[in-house]
Amino acid sequence: MTRAERREQLIDVARGLFAERGLDGTSVEEIAAHAEVSKPVVYEHFGGKEGLYAVVVDREVRTLQTAIRAALTTPRVGARRLIELGTLALLDYIDAYPDGFAIISRGSSATSQEGSFATILSDVASQAEDLLAAEFANRSFDPALAPMYAQMLVGLVGLVGQWWLDTRETTPLDKQVVAAHVVNLAWNGMRHLEVAPRLGRPRVTLVSDPDE
Repeated sequence: MTRAERREQLIDVARGLFAERGLDGTSVEEIAAHAEVSKPVVYEHFGGKEGLYAVVVDREVRTLQTAIRAALTTPRVGARRLIELGTLALLDYIDAYPDGFAIISRGSSATSQEGSFATILSDVASQAEDLLAAEFANRSFDPALAPMYAQMLVGLVGLVGQWWLDTRETTPLDKQVVAAHVVNLAWNGMRHLEVAPRLGRPRVTLVSDPDE
């Protein structure tokens, strides 16, 4: 192999091991053994498993962020379609790179703050704020609330993505079906938002206090 080919091989091997075992559960010895090289080769290319892990995380983060940004900046489409495209972008990534998503969604910030899934979702939410603010203004809602609703919406999509990755072998659902249901809840919920919502029920005591 050329040096570049060997580097790519080590990244591919490590991605699978990190997805299965995490950073702490993976050793340089295991990476080298699976790649059929000696340990010094891993150190030569990446300086150790932490350096290799950082490269894997950075690559996956960039791939996912690029896909979602492209979806949310699609020209000449309505707000609902942008939500659909953003949801499908995440599910497409999970479908194509399940190991990569497993890494960045499960504590990938061990070596880089940019690698945490929460950071990625926060970045996506920031992009969604303008979309929601415009939609809120059209419906006479307070646009200042758009950042909070963007966090809710992106959190919904992100958690469903994690659930789909974890359960799709035992509860097979096509990603188009999953996306349609996510958008059904998100969009139809938005359509019927109250301008000034209030909590209508009194607080319920779940466990009775014998002293009351």
